[in-house]
Amino acid sequence: MVNYLMVETNKIRNFCIIAHVDHGKTTLSDRLLERTRTVMEREMKDQLLDSMDLERERGITIKCHPVSLNYRAVDGQEYLFNLIDTPGHVDFSYEVSRSLAACEGALLLIDASQGVEAQTLANAQLAETQGLEIIPVINKVDLPSADVERVSRQIEDTLAIPAEDAILASGKSGIGVDEILEAVVKRLPPPRWADHPKSRALVFDNQFDSFKGVICYVRVFSGTLPLNKSLTLMSDQRKTQIKEIGKFCPAPVPMESLQEGEVGYVVTGIRDVAEIKIGDTLTLSDEPATEMLPGYKEVRPMVFSGLYPLDTSDYEKLKKSVGKLRLNDAAFTFQSETSVALGFGFRCGFLGLLHMEIIQERLRREYDLDLISTYPSVIYRVFMTSGEMIEIDNPLELPDVTLIGRIQEPTIIARIHAPNSSIGDLLALVTEKRGSCNDTETIDETRVMMTCALPLNEILVDFNDRLKSITHGYGSMDYDMSDYVESSLVRMEILVNNEPVDAFSTIVHQDKAEAKGRALCAKLKEILPRQLFKIALQASVGGKVIARETISALRKDVTAKCYGGDISRKRKLLEKQKEGKKRMKQIGSVNIPQEAFVQILKSTT
Repeated sequence: MVNYLMVETNKIRNFCIIAHVDHGKTTLSDRLLERTRTVMEREMKDQLLDSMDLERERGITIKCHPVSLNYRAVDGQEYLFNLIDTPGHVDFSYEVSRSLAACEGALLLIDASQGVEAQTLANAQLAETQGLEIIPVINKVDLPSADVERVSRQIEDTLAIPAEDAILASGKSGIGVDEILEAVVKRLPPPRWADHPKSRALVFDNQFDSFKGVICYVRVFSGTLPLNKSLTLMSDQRKTQIKEIGKFCPAPVPMESLQEGEVGYVVTGIRDVAEIKIGDTLTLSDEPATEMLPGYKEVRPMVFSGLYPLDTSDYEKLKKSVGKLRLNDAAFTFQSETSVALGFGFRCGFLGLLHMEIIQERLRREYDLDLISTYPSVIYRVFMTSGEMIEIDNPLELPDVTLIGRIQEPTIIARIHAPNSSIGDLLALVTEKRGSCNDTETIDETRVMMTCALPLNEILVDFNDRLKSITHGYGSMDYDMSDYVESSLVRMEILVNNEPVDAFSTIVHQDKAEAKGRALCAKLKEILPRQLFKIALQASVGGKVIARETISALRKDVTAKCYGGDISRKRKLLEKQKEGKKRMKQIGSVNIPQEAFVQILKSTT
């Protein structure tokens, strides 16, 4: 393990690595750890900072990961680097904004073969608004498909950063690592706001440990946080004790204190993660600061879906499991709900579909749960005829159509980076999804950036997959939330044998209700098992049936026992069977198996 030296505040550099997804952030972090001898070669492994199995398997970063590095520069001085590796996917951009608040500079990575992508631009703008110094790094220059000249032009034209400032590097082979470390020393500023008279530390992330309680990831801006001292959480003046304090090297290493400018962790002994808000300021109770550090807005879930255990007896297990996940993921929300078809479960809020997928996968793996998820939905604003406004995220909560004045849905502004050749197909896709293209900007001779306005619920299910398909994998998208817009939305119900099944209820646009209803009925016809009587499958909007399929009855061969003879005998038997089926239909109810729910919901999400 590396012995961490105490250095002066002006010899500390706090920076993060930001980039589009898959542009090589975590691999470059690995090379920086190797070069500064933070990790010995025998302990080294790929994606070292990615602690979750899911992160390793998918090759993506989900949580931000801080680490402290000692570096002896060319000038012979010892420096302390605090590096934060960040996610690249749009669903986890809130993790990036939190990391940026704890830094003074950022390494902006751009893939030499892919160029400037949607999330590259979004992260660069995020860093600029936070007032960070940006060092552009053109990564993967050793790839055969690398085009450094083209990427350099994009850096100047799209990001407005001088191309001569860019460092050529390769996270895989280690090219340019020394240049990056020297650039961090020379081009990034020392810690800001260090001259404040009182101690202040920003909480930029937290994690729950079953033995230690809540572990806060902090950046100390001014003063010192010593072990065993009393702390005050400035948002609600709650007091607690510093039970343990230390740095990430990259494993947590206990220290006696954290000085101004340093990044590390604080164990407080608080058992409930909701009590410590991310973005809060910690100060010493005996000499408290009066002014909080500028935090950042709380993240709000965008996508909602019901999670139900496949085996209804697992409800209590699911309840404990979602509670534990909530401890390590501030953006994940849940509340209990019931469904006639699926039993007891939870209405969960996520940042996006990838976030939803990750949570479900973690519940399956870490807690051994088999789950059914309902069709994803967003938050709608419903204005009643009485003048009241309510927010709903569950189709079942939509009031009766006679009580509704108007409904508003959330929209997004999407920035789509794509090859020139795909513009026509992309415009068709945007139009199909009820969107409009507001602006098209040329990035270089082969790529464009389209700025589009789209309803959020239209991009939930298959938009990104179709974007990748149309652009042959070269397209990328980033989006920001926009305004709520009035829209003709209706609740579509699916009736099985005249009984509504609440698990299949969705809120859809009026113009698309019929097509969606037909598709869902056709899918149900394939999946549901046949009965001894006919089953009617209907899609209904406001009591009016807009689509129908019929599952034909299983037929028993009642004439098998007849050996020739008069045809009237056979007719008599068939008529008797027909009468029996009519009676059965009157009293028969369709029991939908759980496998059918799983299949239909998988096919629609």
